[in-house]
Amino acid sequence: MFATSKGYWKDPYIQYFARSVGERKAPEINRGYYARVQGVNHLLDAFIRKAECDCQVINLGAGLDTTFWRLKDKNLMPRKYFEVDFPTVVARKIHNIKTKPPLSKPVIETHSTDSLLLDAHSLDSDRYCILGADLRDISNLDEKLKKFQLNPELPTLLVSECVLVYMTPAHSSNLVRWAAETFHTAMFINYEQVNMSDRFGQVMIENLQRRQCTLAGVEVCQSLDSQKERFLKACWEHADALDMMTVYSMLPQDDVARIEQLEFLDERELLQQLLQHYSICWATKDKLNLGT
Repeated sequence: MFATSKGYWKDPYIQYFARSVGERKAPEINRGYYARVQGVNHLLDAFIRKAECDCQVINLGAGLDTTFWRLKDKNLMPRKYFEVDFPTVVARKIHNIKTKPPLSKPVIETHSTDSLLLDAHSLDSDRYCILGADLRDISNLDEKLKKFQLNPELPTLLVSECVLVYMTPAHSSNLVRWAAETFHTAMFINYEQVNMSDRFGQVMIENLQRRQCTLAGVEVCQSLDSQKERFLKACWEHADALDMMTVYSMLPQDDVARIEQLEFLDERELLQQLLQHYSICWATKDKLNLGT
């Protein structure tokens, strides 16, 4: 929220979820958020365009993400957009949607009948579904998604951002394998930490532990290869990974120049260190030859 208030990117919907602008973040952190948003959105939008919107998206651990509204505004709506998170998170999000017309109106506009399902822990319309589930319980997740018309035959994009790292490697592998076994044409985008075995990575882990935050899946975050390996071992055909410093250097340079004017950054090395410890990994299966 702080980064959008500073103008790093536009998100007219986040204000309806955030209680306030939030605490001031350091410039290198805001640039990191910017690279993450631009990188993930680039892959996501490219997949939807290749499928000509005849696809579905599953955002795993979606939190208060606003991608559904962004895609509607861009006329890039997939056939259906699913979000999964813990029931307590989902309840808060649904409450906000119910009580804020700028959020509820687009949901209603993309729904054709009167029967919009809405209760404390799930929202289901023709094009948008939010459901409460634990990603570690695969059979329950699969059952709930299918109940809300998930179609295994459609090209499917799965997104997780700083989610798998909080699961044990066994649990995240099960989730990744379930996705590979369920969809014949799919892409899985995963954003999270990388290069965590060096000194900077160790300090990050210690700082999180001090805040009672344990990275249960940190062993998969040792390198770009270990990130790719998780997918390749779980029946995905191809996997690629880039650290966020590389992603940052590949973004449109005119926009990077614009955001670098927003706040003065004292130490470029700090930005470099931070971005070298996050990555985007994407894995694909392409039976329909979308060229994903």
